[in-house]
Amino acid sequence: MSWLERPPRFFRWLVPGGEFRLSATPPGAAGEEKRVYLTFDDGPIPEVTPWVLQLLDRYGIKATFFMVADNARRYPEVCEMVRERGHRIGNHTFHHLQGARVSTRRYLRDVAEADRVLHTDLFRPPHGWLRPRQARALRRRYRIVMYDLVTRDYSHRLDAAEVFGNVRRYARPGAIIVFHDSLKSWPRLREALPQSIEWLISRGYTFHPL
Repeated sequence: MSWLERPPRFFRWLVPGGEFRLSATPPGAAGEEKRVYLTFDDGPIPEVTPWVLQLLDRYGIKATFFMVADNARRYPEVCEMVRERGHRIGNHTFHHLQGARVSTRRYLRDVAEADRVLHTDLFRPPHGWLRPRQARALRRRYRIVMYDLVTRDYSHRLDAAEVFGNVRRYARPGAIIVFHDSLKSWPRLREALPQSIEWLISRGYTFHPL
């Protein structure tokens, strides 16, 4: 198992209060359910996000989009498309800052700036890194959502088949799955995302927003 695709236990301990995997079956449900939580990072952008929305509409899937607020500011019509389609929006900072590389004060200020655009109680740190002090401060205001499966669709070292292979290898009930609605991911996303959705459906998974 690669720690890049599925974060190991020690990494999960580094983000106190972060949610990496959720319940596969909701409380009170009759019988076992195989839930997964599809998420997208780094958008919204007009070149990719509308295509993702159309694909999700085709399958009746609701997802969660963790937005870089500077993108949402530049493309408000795309951001509004996400809301209108019934998907959830999460805060991914304003400038896509990596918490480990900046002071806590600067990081929290950037997150607050993003909140003025996005208005959400969900937060995901870019690159999955933030200082424990940052995590503790953000927990007072946000639900910190991490991930159980990173598809690595952003990596130029992988092709679409390998990204899809990561989904087949590491998907499991309750997984929070990360794709990216970005130009960097687009060469792999356009093939791997529909393949992944079809495969998950064929295995009995259902999709839910956070």
